Amino acid sequence: MVSEFYDLTMFKERGSSLNVLEKDELGDVDGLSILHLQCHLGMDSISLARLGAEVTAVDFSEVAIMNARELASQMNVSIDFILSDIYDLKKGIRNKFDMVFTSYGVIPWLPDLNKWAGLISWALKPGGTFYMADFHPFLWMLDEQFREIKYPYDSFGSSLKFSNVSSYAAPEIPLQNQEFNWQHGIGSVINALIKSGLNIEFMNEHFYSPYPVFPKAIELSPGRWVHRKLRRDIPYIFSIQAKKY
Repeated sequence: MVSEFYDLTMFKERGSSLNVLEKDELGDVDGLSILHLQCHLGMDSISLARLGAEVTAVDFSEVAIMNARELASQMNVSIDFILSDIYDLKKGIRNKFDMVFTSYGVIPWLPDLNKWAGLISWALKPGGTFYMADFHPFLWMLDEQFREIKYPYDSFGSSLKFSNVSSYAAPEIPLQNQEFNWQHGIGSVINALIKSGLNIEFMNEHFYSPYPVFPKAIELSPGRWVHRKLRRDIPYIFSIQAKKY
């Protein structure tokens, strides 16, 4: 069963899961070959394909890929979904792409950013573009109730044990396993991309979140969520675009 958090019924009606933020920064993707990393349920993959892109999407979860294929079939969208750990990308992919895309909740699952960035550079054609949007690392420094700083801004390769008792996608269901993530500062992300040979074109910080994935979230305007007390005093999202020359 897919969590109600993702609202697949509404997604099927609208045909897109992309937020205004990504649409504005991505521009026209019609005719581009796009590799979507950590695609999860494939909603963004489908959205990009519906904009005219030729999409290959990768995730390490067999359940996620199964659901993504089913969803794409229901929406009559053709996407090449590949079951693979992101670090094993070279085993399942031979093509090079005009764009590599990844978004929201992806960076904390990666222990080695240098290897990740190297695979992105490897997958891009010369002149190709990498784009990402993810939750700002400052957001995850705060404790589970957003009352004080509990976690480091950058864990420098060490995993962090989080105290979450449930998932944002299904808060009513207790987690069966302890959650471990890696905290990466924006400097670490940018430096890994530069080290891989990519040229940073922009790095933007956004003072709202497209999703209410934190406590006491209020919607200031459609699709712009902030913490009730902190409001727009902190960054919630960052986005990066880089080019391979």
